[in-house]
Amino acid sequence: MDIWPGTPYPLGATFDGTGTNFALFSEVADRVELCLIGDDGTETRVPMPEVDGFVHHCYLPTVQPGQRYGYRVYGPYDPSSGARCNPHKLLLDPYAKAVAGGWDWNQAVFSYNFGDPDSRNDEDSAPYVAHSVVINPYFDWAGDRRPGIPYSEAVIYEAHVKGLTKLHPEIPESQQGTYAGLSHPAIIDHLTRLGVTTLELMPVHQFVQDSTLLDKGLRNYWGYNTIGFFAPHNEYAAFGDRGAQVQEFKAMVKAMHTAGIEVILDVVYNHTAEGNHMGPTLSFRGIDNAAYYRLVDDSQQFYMDYTGTGNSLNVRHPHALQLLMDSLRYWVTEMHVDGFRFDLAATLAREFYDVDRLSTFFELVQQDPVVSQVKLIAEPWDIGPGGYQVGNFPPQWTEWNGKYRDTVRDFWRGEPATLGEFAARLTGSADLYENSGRRPVASINFVVAHDGFTLSDLVSYNEKHNEANGEDNNDGESHNRSWNCGVEGPTDDLDVLLLRARQQRNFLTTLLLSQGVPMIAHGDELGRSQGGNNNAYCQDSELAWVDWSKADEGLIEFTASLSRLRHQHPTFRRRRFFDGRPAGRGEGEPLPDIVWMNPSGDMMSQQDWDSGFGRSIAVFLNGNGIRGMDRRGARVVDDSFLLMFNAHDEPLDFALPSEEYGPSWETVVNTAGLPDPNDPMKAGEHVSVAGKGVVVLRALAEPEPAAPTLHPTAAVPSIPPPPQPVAPARPEELPAEAVQVRPLGSGVDDGPTAVPQERAANEDAGPGQPAEGQDAAAQDDAPASKPRKRGTGTRSRRKKDDDQ
Repeated sequence: MDIWPGTPYPLGATFDGTGTNFALFSEVADRVELCLIGDDGTETRVPMPEVDGFVHHCYLPTVQPGQRYGYRVYGPYDPSSGARCNPHKLLLDPYAKAVAGGWDWNQAVFSYNFGDPDSRNDEDSAPYVAHSVVINPYFDWAGDRRPGIPYSEAVIYEAHVKGLTKLHPEIPESQQGTYAGLSHPAIIDHLTRLGVTTLELMPVHQFVQDSTLLDKGLRNYWGYNTIGFFAPHNEYAAFGDRGAQVQEFKAMVKAMHTAGIEVILDVVYNHTAEGNHMGPTLSFRGIDNAAYYRLVDDSQQFYMDYTGTGNSLNVRHPHALQLLMDSLRYWVTEMHVDGFRFDLAATLAREFYDVDRLSTFFELVQQDPVVSQVKLIAEPWDIGPGGYQVGNFPPQWTEWNGKYRDTVRDFWRGEPATLGEFAARLTGSADLYENSGRRPVASINFVVAHDGFTLSDLVSYNEKHNEANGEDNNDGESHNRSWNCGVEGPTDDLDVLLLRARQQRNFLTTLLLSQGVPMIAHGDELGRSQGGNNNAYCQDSELAWVDWSKADEGLIEFTASLSRLRHQHPTFRRRRFFDGRPAGRGEGEPLPDIVWMNPSGDMMSQQDWDSGFGRSIAVFLNGNGIRGMDRRGARVVDDSFLLMFNAHDEPLDFALPSEEYGPSWETVVNTAGLPDPNDPMKAGEHVSVAGKGVVVLRALAEPEPAAPTLHPTAAVPSIPPPPQPVAPARPEELPAEAVQVRPLGSGVDDGPTAVPQERAANEDAGPGQPAEGQDAAAQDDAPASKPRKRGTGTRSRRKKDDDQ
């Protein structure tokens, strides 16, 4: 076999159309062997004598895509000093673009003998490990364009590749649970109907199935256990794992882009699947343990663990940082993804022990011409000291706002003293982001994510029910801020079912009409339940997959209508914080950009804000108070809206404000029932808001009679069946409680909102977008002033934040 010197860059295996260059970094290695795996499993070892800057490299002119390979690294094995080289272990390339096969948890994949952690095990691990694969990097991207959705116009949908597609009846069985299934028209049509602009995929980097879970008959479903930061997970491939998974993933991204949907990845750069000092030797540990992992300074056989998984990536080392940055750039430039959500991102900011927003990682991201231009979303916490960092990430970043989740949950379950903080979260969380020069879009708002209860379970369970996880219900968060509406779990009590359905609509309405960026978890728009399991990380089964046969069509349409309302009205997605002042300063503008009111129609007093028992509030959003211009430099003007929230158990009458706010109003959202028969309503009249209900009104230019076509016949809400094998029979007739998100203008159910002519041009041009050649900072809504109260949060288990 011809062996040419090759080059030390790029790292990994790179096919150039003729042959393949191999390059592996290891500062500690004495020498490295490249091992080529034949179709019959035979191994051919190739020496790599060329070393430049600790990069071992060679070029093989006959190696083509589909070739499986691994490395054997010769060097010191002295765990007490942090060195763990063992040439008897066949290692995965950290830069592998594809991975074939999986891992069998044989003694041979560990570098020590079970029962004697100080020993060295020299059994050959080759028969029991997955292999790196040389890929064909070429793909027809012709016609692909990134959607480039501004944060202010984004609706994020968090999804699991398998969970979303496995049970969809329209997807061919061979493609269910795969990247190909994700790009099926049935999925794309569903996302488009919901108004989703950005698909956030749970981990798709190659991950490992934990032996402890496999022994229990469970699996690592979520995938937060990465071993290959460049390789799409091979179990999600419909067409093979010898490189076909890369082409399939790219085709999925291209299909999403064609539909105008961005793809962002949930990435786990804070740790790897090799675990603590008792874990297996699969890749990084055997290549250069001290370079890739954060070791305890005075006891280097042990690993620093800020993640609860056994190890932490060593972001203080230049080559570990290079790995991270090379991976990010690869997924953007070669795989065409549109951004990243960083799992336990606070860990990446720990250069020493504290979280440092000026760390090298953030500097590298800021300076990188590729990575700095895509969406960057932080999960702003880890389990280490001072790990809860909501609001503290650099200006370029957005954050999962855990305080938004906690406050909105508390408000709708009727917790006292939540009004002030609820107001702050509804209007973009200025208390968290404004002082650092950030905008409302820095807040990724969510009520539910993959980790914790589903939305249906949030209103059905007070306690977690994780018995299926095999940990005696000890895993998962115990403080969920949930309310079961009077009965724990499944019930056939009609009043309870109706209240649960209304609570789901309340959460969705609050979420999609809040300032900031909304994120929906997959299946919440159709009533998905996990039977009260709030930690389904190991449930690769019907328990966690979306059951499309039980989809609540009414809830889907309600969610889609809210999304349309948000899209059509820049009032709900302002690019600057409110400041409580008129937009036209000095021009006699009588109304500020926002006004908070009590149910009597009066402006909220300090006593109202301080009341520990207040559970109702109204907010006027002034459509003439938007300080922003569209892309053509025209001022953005919109309708004004009045949002009325009642978290009390009983109905409450809200007085409409005086005529200066609007001479008449029409109902556009009612989470509890039919619109007022007197709709449109005049200033000073009263609106009844049901207990645990939301009503949203739109101001009309002048009183006008109600048009019957604007009120489509309200259908009885579809109540999601309880999460039981056998659901109780549904009554023949339900009370006349109905859901409404009213189409404006034409009266056609799914038609666009009719906008006054002088406003339509502004909105069509892209509300809130800076005009060419103008400073965006001078164009949007103004900095906000409103009640700002910081929330409290307590961190929970391994990976996830404060409360679920």
